Amino acid sequence: MFLSAFLSVLGLGLMVYVLFAAAVYALPFFVGLSVGMHLYESDAGVITAVVVGLLAGATTLVIGQIAFASIKSIPVKIVIGLLFAAPAGVAGYHAIKGLSEIGGASEGWTLAFAIIGGIVTAGTAWVRIAGLVGEHDDPALEATENSGFRAANDG
Repeated sequence: MFLSAFLSVLGLGLMVYVLFAAAVYALPFFVGLSVGMHLYESDAGVITAVVVGLLAGATTLVIGQIAFASIKSIPVKIVIGLLFAAPAGVAGYHAIKGLSEIGGASEGWTLAFAIIGGIVTAGTAWVRIAGLVGEHDDPALEATENSGFRAANDG
């Protein structure tokens, strides 16, 4: 009995970890799936639909990362971040809602867990898209911070 409960909690934890790890890829997955399904429905063939769908998803991710890294305008960065975070938040909302319904929570608690799960998943996607870009975009800023660090440690 104890082993069964332990493995259930371990499996649930693994599912939540995978949800957070894959959250940043919700938008590219959606774009790739949409392009692939459109091509398949227009009789382009299965292989063509899969290949072009994968390329469309990868292109979406790469263009989003490049745009987030190279654009200096904060409002535009916020919009790009929201484009990646919003689908992840929706996916997190529905995943946590489903998991809490399986757990037998009441309707109010299920909704509360789902909202919190959606917000946390969207936040995770936001942090990951910013983290995929890197910490420092401006070499002058990095040099300034490093010299300040050296000056503080020298004295």
